[in-house]
Amino acid sequence: MADSTASAPPTQHPTQHPAPQPADRPVYVIGGGPGGLSVAHALRARGIRAVVLERSDHVGASWRGHYDRLHLHTTRRLSSLPGLPIPRRFGRWVSRDNVVRYLEKYAEHHELEIVTGVEVSRVEPAPDGTGWLLHATGGRELTGAAVVVATGLNHTPTVPDWPGRATYTGDLLHAAEYRNPTPFTGRDILVVGVGNTGAEIAVDLIDGGASRVRLSVRTAPHIVRRSTAGWAAQYTGVLVRRLPAALVDRLARPVARLTVPDLAAHGLPRPDTGLLSRVRAGAIPVQDVGLIDAVRKGRVEIVAALESFEDGKVLLADGTRISPDAVVAATGYSRALDGLIGHLDVLDERGGPRTRGARTPKNAPGLYFTGFTNPISGNLREIAIDARKIAKSIARKGELKASRVVG
Repeated sequence: MADSTASAPPTQHPTQHPAPQPADRPVYVIGGGPGGLSVAHALRARGIRAVVLERSDHVGASWRGHYDRLHLHTTRRLSSLPGLPIPRRFGRWVSRDNVVRYLEKYAEHHELEIVTGVEVSRVEPAPDGTGWLLHATGGRELTGAAVVVATGLNHTPTVPDWPGRATYTGDLLHAAEYRNPTPFTGRDILVVGVGNTGAEIAVDLIDGGASRVRLSVRTAPHIVRRSTAGWAAQYTGVLVRRLPAALVDRLARPVARLTVPDLAAHGLPRPDTGLLSRVRAGAIPVQDVGLIDAVRKGRVEIVAALESFEDGKVLLADGTRISPDAVVAATGYSRALDGLIGHLDVLDERGGPRTRGARTPKNAPGLYFTGFTNPISGNLREIAIDARKIAKSIARKGELKASRVVG
């Protein structure tokens, strides 16, 4: 595996060197996370040269930046990437650090061609009409037979432009900056956002010695047990992922009543909309890793949505004013694809790619996407499936004559 000192493929200079023919061009994979690495291996397994371009100095950059407490919410067995199982010693719910170790080992084991420290800023059709031209750091211009965009869901942290935010004098940080509760011991903290990240950080804070933790909720989430009597929630997700949403929504209601207590008296009523309908709209259920007990015992307090900052205080949607010492915004990420490919008319209204896996946009053949969905069956599981589909598609399309691996 190349490190940050490795040389990128040479910059194309049409006035000095002849343009490479299609058969000489690799497939470029943008992003060295699980999606990019799995596609690179799947291509290499078919004898196709794939070059991973990673903007940071290491593979798995987004995983390295997550908070210390984080473990996979999907099982080890259903989270392995193609060609290398996650070691059994990592346990059923793999920790953040072990995910990073696994990704490093994956790249080494499969001898993937990775160039770090290179960020691609724009992708456009190659001037000769075949393949794609990538503009990257250092003035590089790289021509590939095909391109796989694997920059992922957690690309750029986003914080809402709340009124008064600029004048707030307390600590305000995005969840991407949160590592552990040590800096917040004995302090009053407001966590904004009740996705899996916000829920887990709230529990981490109160377990770690924060004096008070409030969790600001705009829309009550579906909450599921990560595992019930040994049966992982992911297994159910795999079984129901292709069923009609209305059917799954009906089936999920009695299961929720049996497995998750009613938290309405604590500020978390059961959602009005169905579980799978919400998933398909982009809202994955919260997997319980301590939130239910923390809310029931009053250790984590549920409060209304954050509306604005006024005179050093936080104004909530119900009119309440509070004065936390710090605000942790678990408010998600943007895919940040507009600058890269927004000009190609391949993105949907939410800024995500319209296609995934083996499907490419009709107006952009040879442009593939992976890792931009968070399905109920598990992101890593679907990434592994997509990798094989993408490699198969590239291998069978005669117009994409990617260069072959030598040796």
